[in-house]
Amino acid sequence: MSDWNAKVIDEFRANEGRVGGPFTGAPMVLVHHRGRKSGRELVNPMMYLPHENDDDVIYVFASKAGAPQHPDWYYNLTSGGHAAVERGAETYPVSVRELTGDERDRRYDEQARRYPGFAEYAEKTKGIRTIPVLELTRIASA
Repeated sequence: MSDWNAKVIDEFRANEGRVGGPFTGAPMVLVHHRGRKSGRELVNPMMYLPHENDDDVIYVFASKAGAPQHPDWYYNLTSGGHAAVERGAETYPVSVRELTGDERDRRYDEQARRYPGFAEYAEKTKGIRTIPVLELTRIASA
């Protein structure tokens, strides 16, 4: 894990899910997933878009700040189909579903409207890749 991610994770945990710097005021989660090759548990901080009326659903964006390739965590989440989300002071399991078509576009456009950096990421990747949007849905405890 990079030092930058480690600092964000530490700040997130020390402040019940709130972080400063470029993420001041932005909704953040820590996504726990397994490396598809290493099998190690990994944690990545991510901005998310809440579902408009279902608190058990959030959306994350595999933008990688507009890099030409998807982030590794995207492949881990899509191949695993499940993960865990640390949101505020709570951690819970989630299922993972990749959005496509109009559904993907609506969610991404809303995130870009709220946080213009995402519009910049889309512009950087135009003609190279479409930034994936993943729906993370809480799995009810048995």
